[in-house]
Amino acid sequence: MTADAAGPAPTVCFACGEPVVATDSFCESCGAELAPLEVSDGRGGASPVCESCSSAHISPDGYCESCGQKVRSGRDHQEADLGKVAGVTDRGLRHHRNEDAMALGTANTAAAGPAVVAVVCDGVSSSAQPDEASLAAAQAAAGVLLAAVRTGRDLLEAAPAAVRAAAEAVAGLGRPAGPLLADPPSSTFVSAVLTSEAAILCWLGDSRAYWLATGPGSAAQQLTKDDSVAQELVAAGLLSEADALASAQGHVVTRWIGADLTNPEPHVMRFEPPGPGALLLCSDGLWNYEPAAAKLAELALPAALTDPLGAARTLTSFALDAGGMDNITVVLAPFPVSADPMPRRRQR
Repeated sequence: MTADAAGPAPTVCFACGEPVVATDSFCESCGAELAPLEVSDGRGGASPVCESCSSAHISPDGYCESCGQKVRSGRDHQEADLGKVAGVTDRGLRHHRNEDAMALGTANTAAAGPAVVAVVCDGVSSSAQPDEASLAAAQAAAGVLLAAVRTGRDLLEAAPAAVRAAAEAVAGLGRPAGPLLADPPSSTFVSAVLTSEAAILCWLGDSRAYWLATGPGSAAQQLTKDDSVAQELVAAGLLSEADALASAQGHVVTRWIGADLTNPEPHVMRFEPPGPGALLLCSDGLWNYEPAAAKLAELALPAALTDPLGAARTLTSFALDAGGMDNITVVLAPFPVSADPMPRRRQR
């Protein structure tokens, strides 16, 4: 295969070495998927890097040879960097496992140009198998969204279809040969497909999306509205946001992905960025410590515009330093979306 002189730059398939172009989703020679999803499943990836000093010199028993810190592995701490989007998910300091999950993907299509797909899910701790629920939901939904981008499907229609796929995947976890579990696997959900024109957002629960910017006419803002008791108390004028979140029921979600969901229709919105900035998806492990969009923008920018993984690490470290009471997941995608291929890295 040869690329048109005015078209995308040629490269080679990582599996067979045959020529491919940036807009290919699969290698025509061997069928390999050229830009597969990155999912925080705790498997595969490049050599780990120390979270404390960034050294790559890790001993066989998992200790940094530069600073001596124990380097976590698997789902306890995982990073993904696809250039156009990057994310970090971390167990935090108090939980015994990471019940958050993320799935990231990118595409370069001839019709729509470059695009980013991102999903963040937070397993509901009071339900069965919350860690499996978040992972199943994130992976299933991101697969639907990435396929929609590649095939040119209407993204406003694809977003709820992705939620239905996620719900089916989660419901499948709670289908033993017997009655439905009393507390079947459940998860919150937030997704984004970011193109050169707009972001299509979809959510259920209290995982959030933010627009981060500091320039004139492009103020940072929270894009999603929580499905939670706290949000209902605020909307009813009964409590301030701070008091509602501090209340005993402040973090109880009212909608989620799971077999016992009574209202499966998610929120879907289109957001057109007014200028350069970054899209942030996160679980409540981050925004518990800083819910204000402007403050999050101060922490993430300007680094997020050119180094989304570095900025995601900064936000994760902020939440850990503030207490790390919950699992933390941070995903950042700079806007405008870069059309240039960038290195893919992943740390376990």
